Amino acid sequence: MIMIAEETTEFAIDLESTSDEVAIEYVRSGNTAAFEVIMRRYNQRLYRVARSILLDNDAAQDAVQQAYIAAYYKLDSYTEHTSFSAWLTRITINEALMIRRKHDNRIAENRDMHEADKIAAKSNNPATIHANKELAVMIESAIGQLPEEFRYVFVLRAVQQLSTKETAESLDINEATVKTRLHRARNLMQLNLNEHIEQAGLHVFEFAGQRCDNIVRMVLERLRKS
Repeated sequence: MIMIAEETTEFAIDLESTSDEVAIEYVRSGNTAAFEVIMRRYNQRLYRVARSILLDNDAAQDAVQQAYIAAYYKLDSYTEHTSFSAWLTRITINEALMIRRKHDNRIAENRDMHEADKIAAKSNNPATIHANKELAVMIESAIGQLPEEFRYVFVLRAVQQLSTKETAESLDINEATVKTRLHRARNLMQLNLNEHIEQAGLHVFEFAGQRCDNIVRMVLERLRKS
C-alpha cells in the first residue's frame, strides 16, 4: 500500500489493484507522488530492457531514470490506443540507445574493468542468495554475446516473458519478426541455458529492493524540483 499526498490530505493506493489508467489520471491531475505506482510496477521490466541494450548496470539504471522523466513530461500525449507498457518501453529503449551512442566506448571499458567486482557483488546480494550465482553470470554473459536485435527480443520474451504481441509493440516490429528472432536467439544459446533462463529467468538482471527504492526516490525528487 502506497500513501499518496493530495493537497493537505493523504490516501492509500494499492500497487497491485490500481490500474495504469487510474495512476495516470492522478498524475495528470497534478499528483506527482502517484507516479510512484507506475515506477514500482515497471522498474524491473524497463531495467532489463535497458540492461540488454547497454550491458552495464549503472548505465541501464540511468536510462530508466531518464525514461521516467521523459514519460512524465510526455504523459499528456499518451493515448490508450497504444499499450501503456509498450509506450513506456519504447521511451526506455530510445533513452538507452542515446546513452549508448554517447558513451559506448566508456561503457565497454567500464564493463571489462569492473567485471570481477560485479560478479563478487552478485554473491552478496540478498535477493539472489538462493539462486545459482554461477549460472546467472553465465546466462548474462551468453545473452550479452547475442546480436543486439536478437538480444532485445530474447530478453523481452524469454527473460521478461512478455507475449509475442507485446514484444512486437515494444520494439515496433511485427509479430513474425519477433518469432523469427527469438528462434535464432535460442539457436545461438546453448540448450541447457535456454531451459534455465525460461524457467528461472527472474534471477538475472534483478532490479529490486534498495535499487528499486533509489530510482523511485531520485525520479520523484527531480520532478518536485522541476
